[in-house]
Amino acid sequence: MLINKETTFNTEIFSRNFIRSFLKTESASGVLLIIFSLFAIFLANSDFANYYYAIKNSYISISFENFQLKETVHHWVNDGLMAIFFLVIGLELKREMINGQLSTFSKILLPGVAAVGGMAFPALIYIILNKHEPLAMSGWAIPTATDIAFSLAVLSVLGKRVPVSLKIFLLSLAIIDDLGAVMVIALYYTSEISYINLLYAFFTFLVLITLNILNVRIIGVYIFGGLFLWYFILHSGIHTTIAGVILASTIPFSIKKSSHSPLRYLEEKLHTFSGFIILPLFAFFNADIDLNTISINSLTNTVPMGIMLGLILGKPIGITLLTYLSIKLKLCQLPSNINMYDILGVSFLCGIGFTMSLFINALAFPENIEVISFGQEFSKSGIFFGSILSGIVGYIILKIRLNKDAE
Repeated sequence: MLINKETTFNTEIFSRNFIRSFLKTESASGVLLIIFSLFAIFLANSDFANYYYAIKNSYISISFENFQLKETVHHWVNDGLMAIFFLVIGLELKREMINGQLSTFSKILLPGVAAVGGMAFPALIYIILNKHEPLAMSGWAIPTATDIAFSLAVLSVLGKRVPVSLKIFLLSLAIIDDLGAVMVIALYYTSEISYINLLYAFFTFLVLITLNILNVRIIGVYIFGGLFLWYFILHSGIHTTIAGVILASTIPFSIKKSSHSPLRYLEEKLHTFSGFIILPLFAFFNADIDLNTISINSLTNTVPMGIMLGLILGKPIGITLLTYLSIKLKLCQLPSNINMYDILGVSFLCGIGFTMSLFINALAFPENIEVISFGQEFSKSGIFFGSILSGIVGYIILKIRLNKDAE
């Protein structure tokens, strides 16, 4: 990422204030996600199901002379709005790398190591359970994801007694985890590549970099270029989520001899929109679990079982184990006011994959897949129950820990 450390405003104060604001927004967004998800499940299993799916599968087109872009509402949300969500993730990551919790190697190492463990172990569990079924193997990345909003929402329920350092650790870990998810989506869930569109996207990226170098601070110019970047990547065969992260890397953090930060401004404007509009809409159009498909038999199928065990066992084992080893080997040190018991509790909260897992699930098992034994409905049940159980266990562990401190 292009990083410009020259700034005239107090970035340390901004970073602390923004983290507080971020945590509040994410927590409230998590509650909204629950409401919209439950509403989607209700509609999908009620007499209103036909209306729900009619809206979800209806087409919206953008036409201009010979240009036309026509997609379903579902795809506009997943390919369009979610690109904006990942733009916000990219902006957050760049800001943290410049003057936040990921600004030095020592700061980034512990959550980075934890994130690697939190992605590797769930994937390993899933692969072991599904290695004999080639088609099912495409779902290996589903349990590797973490839903930032949901995990922070659960943490917020525990109140002000939760150490700020623990919240920041969870936030940093989840951001790195989401970046890993973007890379997995870009590299693994890509079918046919259109190299000409990829070339156009690369040329657009170079133009945006040049604007950054020239200290151009007009946000509209970057957004305009980002639309072209998104369009070319959409038609390149690579998923559009990567467009958001690439665009974020080109937006300048600060401008010479000015207190204005285009990156900070855009992040503040989009953060609330992302948390209160994009993610709830995504949950609404992707959490439509058919309750008729949920049974003991369906949950013991290797796909939903691999997802559930990946989330509720793989996440805590990977995060806790690698964190413990990195500390014992003196590669890292725990943040102040937290211990390994806190890390264990947070590691379970990272098992709340929900929206991110649903997103990867839609790529791993397209709706037109002909293998009913591990279609989207079965895998969604694994995500749903795995996320719920992870959240409950994580909450209980941290609740016990905080109660002991209060005695």
